[in-house]
Amino acid sequence: MMQPREDGKSVPLPKGLVKRVYRFARSYRGQIGILAIVTLVMSGLGVLPPLIIKFILDSAIPGRDQGQLTLLALAIVGVAAATGLVAVGMRYLTSRIGEGIIFDLRVSLFNHVQRQPVSFFTRTQTGSLMSRMNGDVIGAQKAVTETTAGVMSTVGDLLVTAAVMFALEWRLALAALTVIPLFVIPTKKVAKIVQQLVQRRMERDAIMNNQMTERFHIGGALLVKLFGNYDRETDVFASKAGAVRDLGVKTAMYGRMLYMSFAIVSAVGTALVFWMGGRMVINGEITQGTIVAFSLWLTRLFGPITSLSNLPVDVKSALVSFNRVFEVLDFPSSIQQRPDAVDVAEPRGEVTFDDVWFRYPGGPGVSIASLEDGRVDTLPVQDEDTWTLAGVSFRIAPGEMMALVGPSGGGKTTIASLLPRLYDTTEGSVRIDGHDVKDVTLQSLADAVGTVSQDAHLFHDTIRVNLAYARPSATDDEIIAATKAAQIYPLIKSLPDGLDTMVGERGYRLSGGEKQRLAIARLLLKDPSVVILDEATAHLDSESESLIQQALAATLRNRSSLVIAHRLSTITGADQILVVDGGRIVERGTHRELMQAGGAYEELYRTQFKDEAGRQLAMEAESTYVPGDVDPASTEIFS
Repeated sequence: MMQPREDGKSVPLPKGLVKRVYRFARSYRGQIGILAIVTLVMSGLGVLPPLIIKFILDSAIPGRDQGQLTLLALAIVGVAAATGLVAVGMRYLTSRIGEGIIFDLRVSLFNHVQRQPVSFFTRTQTGSLMSRMNGDVIGAQKAVTETTAGVMSTVGDLLVTAAVMFALEWRLALAALTVIPLFVIPTKKVAKIVQQLVQRRMERDAIMNNQMTERFHIGGALLVKLFGNYDRETDVFASKAGAVRDLGVKTAMYGRMLYMSFAIVSAVGTALVFWMGGRMVINGEITQGTIVAFSLWLTRLFGPITSLSNLPVDVKSALVSFNRVFEVLDFPSSIQQRPDAVDVAEPRGEVTFDDVWFRYPGGPGVSIASLEDGRVDTLPVQDEDTWTLAGVSFRIAPGEMMALVGPSGGGKTTIASLLPRLYDTTEGSVRIDGHDVKDVTLQSLADAVGTVSQDAHLFHDTIRVNLAYARPSATDDEIIAATKAAQIYPLIKSLPDGLDTMVGERGYRLSGGEKQRLAIARLLLKDPSVVILDEATAHLDSESESLIQQALAATLRNRSSLVIAHRLSTITGADQILVVDGGRIVERGTHRELMQAGGAYEELYRTQFKDEAGRQLAMEAESTYVPGDVDPASTEIFS
């Protein structure tokens, strides 16, 4: 069995896929068994109306028996009512099974994907991933529900109808069955083409959805507006949507040709039965009621055969969807918790980098090729001679503040990413309280380390929900205390909806400084032992920075901290400063020591911090704030 590619070629589906599909659905085997019984009952009810009509034509009417006619007429209504009730039961079972499988697959995918490392998301197209969680999940569900239920219903109808036809008149039944091999011919010719078209359309759908996802995201929408590329974006989208449209038309035409051929074969079978049956009626061998019943049963005979003939297309399409879902579920995360991992109990905040070498991961182990560009091929492997970090070593004592400075791209953010295990070291170790971060539980590490990044992310929800994300059990009083410590409470209080104000997607309804202060409040609510500030004051003007000084003092008090900053105010007070350039630590020491050394830091200070130094002195002269003098009311949450 082959899985079609966008370029028209195919790759084989893995062996044992069918068994795995049904192993996945085995938790529903009880309901599927009941569905099989109900389907058989449905098939039995389906053959009764033609039989009743036969008795009306052959017995009640010729015998002028009005009582029998009334009973038979009521029987038709009764069978219809029973069929309707059984159909409702079938629908309930199929929906329970189908929606249950969709739920299981989606939750499994969501849980698995969110645990992937950052490198997975930096290479994966969001639209393609969403396509797996929607279109492919539904397609996979059809393999178990619609396809399975269809097979059971079809086989049941065939067996029951054929048995009744042979019992009534075996010669006509045999004539009807002689045309069945003719159904195979168009299936072989058209089914494979339809299957490939369907799968190519799924791939094109994913590509089209990816553009919509990126452009309708607030960042993408803003970029389009700033450049005014409306017509160009529409043209590109029209091209992608046009490919989906064209494939849809081709699929519909080939599908119609397939069913047209089935209709012709069915007509041949029907004509043969009427020709033979008519001659037998003329010769007095059967009654007119028998041939009428046979004509009705032919629909129940050829309809299921048509469905079975189209079954390979449905099964292959569903299996390809399942395979695309399993492709994501089977992709291992490179950041794994070891079975014997230990908790960081009551963390002190000691951080050690011991001869750390790191290169960003590349190759097939990073992400899934078909989620990057929609094609199934091999990912390029990163040059193994390229190191992002080379031999980085340092120690942060509990409660100590370390600042990282240096040119952009030097490796500062990469260093900060290794502590919370956004990435794992290639060589060397990162330790917290003496434990290698690879040896501690992911949850306890996440609890011990808190981060405020340059672009503080907020969900499209209320301020309360965004803050409580750090600690869902937090009370309103605790949330308010955190916002006061972060100097953002006056703003929240001035808003009409207060904590229930919607921040917009990614917090775009707030300014950069307001988002940063909310992020700091969220970190304070989390109360970690180690704090990472990655350009956390980059968006703050002088007024905002003056407000944030107390927030930062509360944030860093009694906590170890790793600070990446371009602000002089957050560097000069550091216990130790590391100058990072080219993935290496080229200088280290206090501000005074590094200035006296007259090296890279002194040069960086002259070119980057000189103008700020004057502003800082003026700000300190005007401010009544004394470093370390924090309002007790603003930090009561931490007592």
